[in-house]
Amino acid sequence: MRSLPFACLVIAMPVAAQAPSALTAEDYGRAESTLGSKLNALVFKATVRPTWLDGNRFWYRNTTPNGSEYVLVDPAKKTRTGSTTAPADTTPPAQTAGLSPDGKQVAFTRAHNLWVRDVVTKRERQLTTDGIPDFGYATDNAGWTKSDRPVVAWSPDSKRIATFQHDARGTSMMYLVNTAVGEPKLEAWRYPMPGDSVIFRISRVIVDVETGAVTRLKMPPDAHRSTLCDHVVCRGSGWTDVEWYPDGSQLAFVSTTRDHKQANLRIGNSVSGEIRDVLEERVATQYESGFGRANWKVLPATNEVIWFSERDDWGNLYLYDLATGQLKHQITRGPGPVLELIRIDEKARLLYYIASGRETGRDPYYRHLYRIGFDGKRQELLTPENANHDVSLSPDGQYFIDTWSTPTTAPVTVLRDARGRQVLGLETADISRLTASGWVPPISFTVKARDGQTDLYGLMYRPRSYDSTKRYPVVNYLYPGPQSGSVGTRSFQASRSDKQAIAELGFIVVEVDAMGTPMRSKSFHDAYYGNMGDNGLPDQIAMIKQLGSRYPSMNLDRVGIWGHSGGGFAAAGAILRYPDFYKVAVSQAGNHDNRTYEDDWGERYQGLLTKNPDGTTSYDNQANQLLAKNLKGKLLIAHGTLDDNVPPNNTMALADALIKADKNFDLIMMPNRRHGFGNEPYMMRRRWDYFVKHLLGAEPPEGYTIGAARNLVP
Repeated sequence: MRSLPFACLVIAMPVAAQAPSALTAEDYGRAESTLGSKLNALVFKATVRPTWLDGNRFWYRNTTPNGSEYVLVDPAKKTRTGSTTAPADTTPPAQTAGLSPDGKQVAFTRAHNLWVRDVVTKRERQLTTDGIPDFGYATDNAGWTKSDRPVVAWSPDSKRIATFQHDARGTSMMYLVNTAVGEPKLEAWRYPMPGDSVIFRISRVIVDVETGAVTRLKMPPDAHRSTLCDHVVCRGSGWTDVEWYPDGSQLAFVSTTRDHKQANLRIGNSVSGEIRDVLEERVATQYESGFGRANWKVLPATNEVIWFSERDDWGNLYLYDLATGQLKHQITRGPGPVLELIRIDEKARLLYYIASGRETGRDPYYRHLYRIGFDGKRQELLTPENANHDVSLSPDGQYFIDTWSTPTTAPVTVLRDARGRQVLGLETADISRLTASGWVPPISFTVKARDGQTDLYGLMYRPRSYDSTKRYPVVNYLYPGPQSGSVGTRSFQASRSDKQAIAELGFIVVEVDAMGTPMRSKSFHDAYYGNMGDNGLPDQIAMIKQLGSRYPSMNLDRVGIWGHSGGGFAAAGAILRYPDFYKVAVSQAGNHDNRTYEDDWGERYQGLLTKNPDGTTSYDNQANQLLAKNLKGKLLIAHGTLDDNVPPNNTMALADALIKADKNFDLIMMPNRRHGFGNEPYMMRRRWDYFVKHLLGAEPPEGYTIGAARNLVP
């Protein structure tokens, strides 16, 4: 083969754009114009939140370019009626914590004991008398989150209350001090941590509302654990893993061990307190019963149990005998996990469930609704469109509202019957004003994970003025989970935090759901079990390198990263573990060492804390402060001083280690802020400034305030 002189070789590559010496207020204004506070108002008819009425009728409030519209829908008549005034019978029922099923009494706590109040007369009665500090009834405290709401489960006939005595005695304390002129105020409460000799325990009881008699279930206290989240009260589900028999004679519940490796379904007699074990699930890592919902259900009428397991590497439903605990058969099968079991039709013996990843050739994070027979036959896809589906069932399950969309296509909402047949079209979102504003959707992409085989899915954001002949620094957003991922919902959103805004400042922003996150296989989710310091970072780097080979405009010599909470932990870990790849990091509210965070988090995903003879521990591989000596680039760490979720001493321990290592870094302590300060205008602006100055190499504008009254540049 003949060789060519070197001087004759010309390769067309993007040229490194000369970074501006300074960005202007107009540049920041253009970025700010892409935030949700500006763009959400340009989207109409995108959301249907039903208030269900009698006869499966429902109403919802619609937004239109001309103002609000109230829509009343009658499925039986197949009518949709719009009006500028609300229907007469549109008042939704009040939601009151602790309200009995018959609506006559409200349970609440006072001075560590359980009380009830008559809704009409307001008369109060004390039901328990032996509650004491740190051993009270119905206490809602997981350490990282707490409230005054009672944790109770009323029997269907409103005659009994299932609850527990919450034993916090001997557990760790948490302390925070506010910032104020004069004497500061101390906040102090129980907050267990990994490695504590004891954690919160719950002693299960059933209280007779009329007599006040307390029946203690005849069993040792359970660990304060659930199968679904890091609390016994999971978002949107009330007291998780507790279920009354329809006649109130028995209480079904799941006991989960401290390390989440074992779950036992048990039945307790509401009068005698006798306990019967039904079935047991053991796993090598951590057991969970679904994504967003605990997917088990007892069926006393037929003496059966629907149970959730990932034993075949996919989240699936199984049918058990309630009397013997013996497996009858598997109901659903992968690939793709069952996420939520949302309806059981016992008469027709049909299950309705949300799953992802079951449709070949589609984004595996798209949620679809299915139904299947108890026998594992007759599976039907009820939401066929190639998109992400959000569904809302009618109270009797005969109809459901289906809204489908993707990150790049606007929502369409229809009403369907229980067989998935469309009954009525409801809304097609109007995004004409959004697109007229210059809005551009994110770019979906697929890459390979660290193993070179597993597909990963993410989104890319580029400036609206993107020029393929220029090169752009890369900013990597991440949230490592393990209970969720970076990208979030696959439904349409006009704005996803400030990712497009950062892109507008002269960057390419990327995010991907790495290995170690949910909604895929069990092995995918457990990818870095026992090594939370991994944080999916090898997948993030693999993603950026692959995209860089596809898009030469990505400047891989200038890569930054940011995240909040678990993302703050991962962002700091990224620049400390991969200092030659990540040059700039913004780390917010990070749990930098999970020994200094709530027990249920670390012990679920890292395992129980063990100490080795040489003084090291099983948690050393995830502790950011042990890597402080590796810092080369620019690191901004921030925390709220009253963060009662991730305590600020996580960040202070990292700062202390960086000082001891003689490293330069930047620190912002947000006075009196709790955990959710990440998108406050000040923090957002400082985040933008940091990437502009240290990654783009330009000076940010002086005196710019996000949210200040000004005419934003379109």
